Amino acid sequence: MTYTVAILGMAVVTFIAKASVFILGDRIRFSPLVRDALDFVPVTVLTAIAVPLMLAPGGGDLQFTWRNPQLVAGIAAILIAAVTRKQLLTITLGLAIFFAWRFGVIG
Repeated sequence: MTYTVAILGMAVVTFIAKASVFILGDRIRFSPLVRDALDFVPVTVLTAIAVPLMLAPGGGDLQFTWRNPQLVAGIAAILIAAVTRKQLLTITLGLAIFFAWRFGVIG
């Protein structure tokens, strides 16, 4: 019963938060500071998801070792993105390095 109430509560809160954007529309004006801060939300959320997956794969302990393919591919992808500034190349090479490391190097 408590799970049902919790899920329904989360659904209501999510619905209200998302519906308010459509209901209020252009009637709400954010300050330039808030608008600038909101530009960083997607990057922050992606980082909050990706970094724990790279550093502690499977939700276990931190693995700062060359035997961690997520960490190796993540570092390689960061370097590739910094040098080339090309998203598709970064994704392609990052995945290639991950799978090569996962199935080739550490088998």
